[in-house]
Amino acid sequence: MSSLVTRRLAVGVFVLWGAVTLMFTLIRLAPGDPASLLLGPDAGADEVAALRERMGLDQGLVAQYLSYLGRLAHLDFGQSYRFGMPAMDVVLDRVQATAELTVAATLIATVAGLALGMLAGYRPNSRLDRLVSAITILLQGMPTFWAGIMLVLLFTATLGLLPSSGVGSPQHLILPSVTLALPFTAIVARITRTSVADAMQEPYIQTARSKGLTSAQALTGHALRNSLVPVVTIIGLQMGALLGGAVIVENVFAWPGLGSLVVESVSTRDYAVVQAAALLVAGIVVVLNLLADLSYALLDPRIRTGARS
Repeated sequence: MSSLVTRRLAVGVFVLWGAVTLMFTLIRLAPGDPASLLLGPDAGADEVAALRERMGLDQGLVAQYLSYLGRLAHLDFGQSYRFGMPAMDVVLDRVQATAELTVAATLIATVAGLALGMLAGYRPNSRLDRLVSAITILLQGMPTFWAGIMLVLLFTATLGLLPSSGVGSPQHLILPSVTLALPFTAIVARITRTSVADAMQEPYIQTARSKGLTSAQALTGHALRNSLVPVVTIIGLQMGALLGGAVIVENVFAWPGLGSLVVESVSTRDYAVVQAAALLVAGIVVVLNLLADLSYALLDPRIRTGARS
């Protein structure tokens, strides 16, 4: 188990470096001068040049990159000139809202996806299986922004049941979390369906039935546990992907989270905030993937054995 953790941590460090490097490069290749955007169109050339010097933008790209890596080594994530405070503090102020949205969407997708997948995998190729397959294809192919707008039109504009934007109550969380969970639900359902259908054909299920267990008892007591390894893996991976999907959902529902902050910071070329957000998200993804690896190592003893060998 310790060797598994060591390997994953080594990969995680490489992922963090890659995310930092990629975001550093992309944000600087985007058109627009941060100093000019901050000072406005009425600023003179001398004012813009002075601000560019204070921001370190008068140096070459390689020099800026090496300087940034040096600051990161001292846990200095830069200063947000738009907010006038450390960039990581700005990012951390928004993390809680995104975490609430992501956790709620994950819970919805996990419960709904497991339920749909178990129903479909219990009797493969049945009418119910085909119905669930059609539902998952629809959910996975549905554009997130369109789904969010349709939910607002239905539950806010037509029925008047839920708020369409903002925060302040649990009701505000329902529409954005459901919107974010829809494609995730489809993925969990499809993986669960395949795993359960395969597990129900295994000899140990026949043995369980011969001992007097019903098919439903064999499903919940034996097949489901052995089907959880790929499901846990995909949940861990998709939770990281949800952070990317939150960018769209947060802007549709005016949710004050990390996604909307990144969009605002990209538009104003607030380099430090974008880079700090990218580093934090990459770190969260690395941790989630590590937890997923440890979870399915605990679920499947064969993985633990392979990790020790």
